[in-house]
Amino acid sequence: MRCSDKACHKPSMYGEMKGIMNDKYERQMKKGVLDMLVLRLLQSEAKYGYQIIQEMKERSGETFLLKDGTLYPILYRLEDDGLVVSRWSGAVGKQVPRKYYEITEEGKQALAKIEEVWQRISDGVRKIMEE
Repeated sequence: MRCSDKACHKPSMYGEMKGIMNDKYERQMKKGVLDMLVLRLLQSEAKYGYQIIQEMKERSGETFLLKDGTLYPILYRLEDDGLVVSRWSGAVGKQVPRKYYEITEEGKQALAKIEEVWQRISDGVRKIMEE
């Protein structure tokens, strides 16, 4: 029996499901660390949204490619929790005003605690995966 082009080149259902599941797990794992990463990026200096997105992309080797719709709810939540504060910059020349986010002292303390939790979880996962 000769296969048609469609039958020979159609991806298997298992292959499609495997790709979907990998994407799902990757999204879930990334989502769990975003607050920590955003706080870490703000630890050295205040940054505006696009700057955070670009730095996250570059420093992660493009592992974290955030969209505005992902980043801003995180920033708003961190601000509501008192972990970051925001301020608008004034327009200088042709530069438009930007909203800068800065980590607070409470945010620095929270980041230290989150990093401890992350280290404990990472160590636990590594121990299980290495068995």
